[in-house]
Amino acid sequence: MSYTYSPSSLPNTRVDAADILRGIAIGGIVMLHFIEHMNFYQFPELSTLDRVVWESMFFLCGGKMYAIFSLLFGLSFFIQHDNQAQRGKDFRLRFAWRMVLLMGFGLVDLLFFNGDILTVYAVGGLLVLPLIRLSDKVLAWIALVLALQPVELLYLVWGAMDPSVQPLDLGSGSLFGALIEPQSHGTLWEVAVAGIEYGFRINFYWAIENGRMTQTIFLFLLGILMGRKRFLYLEGDNAQRWVRVMIASTFALFLILPVQQTLPRLVENACMAHSLQVMLTMWRNAAMMLFMVCGVTWTFHCTAWGSRLIAIAPYGKMSLTNYLGQSVIGGFLFYGWGLGLYQYSGHTMSLLLGACCVLLQYAFCRWWLSRHSRGPLETLWKRLTWI
Repeated sequence: MSYTYSPSSLPNTRVDAADILRGIAIGGIVMLHFIEHMNFYQFPELSTLDRVVWESMFFLCGGKMYAIFSLLFGLSFFIQHDNQAQRGKDFRLRFAWRMVLLMGFGLVDLLFFNGDILTVYAVGGLLVLPLIRLSDKVLAWIALVLALQPVELLYLVWGAMDPSVQPLDLGSGSLFGALIEPQSHGTLWEVAVAGIEYGFRINFYWAIENGRMTQTIFLFLLGILMGRKRFLYLEGDNAQRWVRVMIASTFALFLILPVQQTLPRLVENACMAHSLQVMLTMWRNAAMMLFMVCGVTWTFHCTAWGSRLIAIAPYGKMSLTNYLGQSVIGGFLFYGWGLGLYQYSGHTMSLLLGACCVLLQYAFCRWWLSRHSRGPLETLWKRLTWI
């Protein structure tokens, strides 16, 4: 494997489509977290409408918004690395420090919300770091292997050979149970302690158990490859590529969806059924994510709606600020140390609260960016990166 690297000969200008997609992703993540009561699955009596809201939101956004976010994380890594390479500088050690800082932001997030993803991204970023200068071909092969869910493939084969093998279980379920008491009746301090003690492990254990860890690294690599190919710019035959990907992802979804809904139920072996469910769910989410990415990018660049979509960009430019902000707001609304709305707010009301949170954050983003070039936490992260 060659580590020779040649920087791009073209400037990496601001990718407006990426800001729009990041804004859509963080908005969807916020609303999903709100209907989940910020990883606190305690709800009042639910109506039929509540159940429809839950199923609809998770079908449209569950696993897809995070996937877009992960893809763009890889894209941003490429842009930062390539920009420095064009100046004759090596960004890799600086990126490692940047991931240490991201881990710090994630630990702060865990003080309010045990479902933090920033710590997972920090570790995933460090795992991807040694691969950043590999050739496109090698990167694509590694990404493909990860996309196939190798852990689940191993358990699928293992389960077929030994019926007594159980699904991968690192203990995330029992750790979730330990959070119920502090979330429902604990003080903010008790929630913070529980978030660090249990939430940190929960996020990694759950990600590994459910194929999220391998898919995250796959998406980081795919984002790097998209950056190298300048996939989100309106250049060359990219418009035709976006349409082709939308068609291919739609076809893949129609193939995967019925299999994912039926095949695992037909398999009696618990290990094999679980592995099939995880694999097919990850593949379904990836297909839907690619359709969304290309659909939004094509709409932005190739239709009259582009001038309207650009209005979403400020929300995406302040994604770190918005992500940590929703943890504080959501924790106050739903946990016992705050308003304790987990006792009263069903999925429909929680979705409306999430939408209000997004709108308030969006208004703040517009106001802030009219006076500053970056969000407050984005500015802090950049300054500390280059300290």
